[in-house]
Amino acid sequence: MNKNILKPDNQYFIRNKNNTDISSLLLKKVNLPNVSHYELAEQIEARNKCEKKLPLWYKTNEIYYPNKLNIEQTSSEKTASYKAEIVSGKSLIDLTGGFGIDCYYFSKKIDKITHCEIDENLSDIVKHNYSKLNCSNINTITSDGIEYLKNSPKTYDWIYIDPSRRHDLKGKVFLLNDCLPNVPEHLNILFRKANHILIKTSPLLDIKNGIRELQHVKEIHIVAIKNDVKELLFILEHNYEGDICIKTTNIINETKESFQFNAFKELIANYDYPKKYLFEPNSAILKSGGFSEVAIHYNLFKLQQHSHLYTSDKLKEFPGRTFEIIETIPYNKNKLKKRFKNLKANITTRNFPKTVAILRKELQLKDGGDTYLFFTTDKDLNKIVLVCSKI
Repeated sequence: MNKNILKPDNQYFIRNKNNTDISSLLLKKVNLPNVSHYELAEQIEARNKCEKKLPLWYKTNEIYYPNKLNIEQTSSEKTASYKAEIVSGKSLIDLTGGFGIDCYYFSKKIDKITHCEIDENLSDIVKHNYSKLNCSNINTITSDGIEYLKNSPKTYDWIYIDPSRRHDLKGKVFLLNDCLPNVPEHLNILFRKANHILIKTSPLLDIKNGIRELQHVKEIHIVAIKNDVKELLFILEHNYEGDICIKTTNIINETKESFQFNAFKELIANYDYPKKYLFEPNSAILKSGGFSEVAIHYNLFKLQQHSHLYTSDKLKEFPGRTFEIIETIPYNKNKLKKRFKNLKANITTRNFPKTVAILRKELQLKDGGDTYLFFTTDKDLNKIVLVCSKI
């Protein structure tokens, strides 16, 4: 951490070069005291990444930014605020503190926060930034969080941990055992130090695998921002053996689409042909796997077991997108090509053998407009196209 970056002239340069091309800046010689053009470029690039994701940090004077990778990997303010609504009590320790966004929001709910970060430079940066954010109830510790926990006599109301995937892993499927720190391996020590554990994982984690690897799972939260799933959150409670509640939330600006259900209860949805309205669940529900649960809760029919689209003759409030079905057409490439040629339309596929890109090319469809085409499969396994208008 080069504290010269915090000098007024350097801060003025950083805050007023947000539209500067980083590549060209790296080629220039910048005559500012005790900082390199590389350091200035790194600060500008990282700060730019904070504008929408971390607006408080972006707007606050004299914030010191780590490299852009730390910004990309950290929680957003919206997801951090969501997590703060989950916890309670007087003390919480974050074993994988990172840039400290989560701890900042935890500190609004809990009296004493401990932020552990093994990277000394990043730990120093976080400590400095907390002072600029007038946050005084967070203790920053430069240490491996698990080791600190093992060697400390303290106990906490909550432990928070955000394990990262090992860089040598390939493919999209991974297990918590493949992450650092290895949470399943350390569950005994974690439960000796706290009764409640909150684990953040990537959306790529398979929920059923996560449940199998962990113990005493009480809740699983699936958090999406504008229909893009950002985090899976596992809540563990010492000795808990009851039903697991899955809670889905899609945050759109200041509103939240929420739906919840109990995992592992065998429910069977009813199926029917397309009716007057079509309902498409948000991405958090799709990630949850609660396909029958959402149909039964909202009294909807599924089009087919694997289509994950729903229909009804009645218009309903629904956590996702709602459409009026204008027409249902059997899928026939040649007939549709004649009908849809140069049509401007938005395309979605659900349980359909061709991708959006292939369909757009084959049928010569343009992107955009007010028409929505859903390529899917009905209850009789027929391939169909639903021509819809958005409500």
